Amino acid sequence: MQRPLKLIIFAGIALVLFYFLKDTIFNDDNYIKPLLQERENKELSFRSRENSPFTEEGRLAFKKLNYYEPKLDYRIRAEVKELPQQDTVQMKMNNGTAESYLRYAEATFELEGQPQRLILFKRLSGEKQDELFVPFTDKTNGFETYGGGRYMDVPYEEGDETVMLDFNRAYSPYCNYNPDYVCPVPPPDNRLTVAVPAGEKTYEEAQKAG
Repeated sequence: MQRPLKLIIFAGIALVLFYFLKDTIFNDDNYIKPLLQERENKELSFRSRENSPFTEEGRLAFKKLNYYEPKLDYRIRAEVKELPQQDTVQMKMNNGTAESYLRYAEATFELEGQPQRLILFKRLSGEKQDELFVPFTDKTNGFETYGGGRYMDVPYEEGDETVMLDFNRAYSPYCNYNPDYVCPVPPPDNRLTVAVPAGEKTYEEAQKAG
């Protein structure tokens, strides 16, 4: 009877190791490497005269963007529910004007052991119609990240019960790079109660210029 028991224990250990190694390989090859490539592509785009948000002087001085190292803990599967009343709201912009967005869904999840919620908005025009727009603030703002908050674009299909909130892909508004841009201000509903040390940091050269 001892031999079958040992085989069962060995098989259990092997199974645990398999899933651990599988996750490690998946994370490295299918998640982190493409994420780093996305960041590199964004920097290349910002160096282009056509795509750069910088002034000409800022573009020539641009070296790189600043990011936290990717952390899988900040790639969160959140429960999502479409709001029963999806109102078109006027989202405040940093210059005092407002733009229309559809207040579409609510995501709930935990960070640092604390419950959190975010409202997900639909853009009413322009690009990224297949994604929901998530402007948010957290306790890194004004320190390591842009003081006006950051954004995420979240893939979503009608009827989904969960969404992936990938804070490693959180990005700064263009007004962090150039004060002439007009950017949405994250609404009070989207203030996270903890620090989120993931995604894009503030642009240091923009701070120096300020």
